[in-house]
Amino acid sequence: MKILIAEDDYVSREFLLRFLSKYGVCDVTIDGKEAVEAYIISLEMEEYYDLICLDIMMPELDGKEVLKVIKEMEKVNELEEKNKSKIIMMTALNDTETVKGTYKDGSHAYAVKPLDTDKIVRVLEKLELI
Repeated sequence: MKILIAEDDYVSREFLLRFLSKYGVCDVTIDGKEAVEAYIISLEMEEYYDLICLDIMMPELDGKEVLKVIKEMEKVNELEEKNKSKIIMMTALNDTETVKGTYKDGSHAYAVKPLDTDKIVRVLEKLELI
């Protein structure tokens, strides 16, 4: 599995990298702009991300903006369903409107920090990534 982790907090980023590395190869970015750049490179190389973990509150572009860009790029590039990324939004926020908004914009799951590894595993199973 190819995974992109977009997280500006060092501790959260390292936690996700160590945890998700056992499931696949991880690329790590520290802000939304880098996440979009990494996604564009993956499209150009036709090495699509199976999973993208996006922190909602990041500098440059926030996770919600990155989600919209990714979904638009999937549409413009006419990606087949099998090449579209599964996206998990992550945040310390836990308000209903934010959750509804990310699902409406195309995310597949939502994780509240601090992250619970058991829940993440269940989400990965539900998304048929593991």
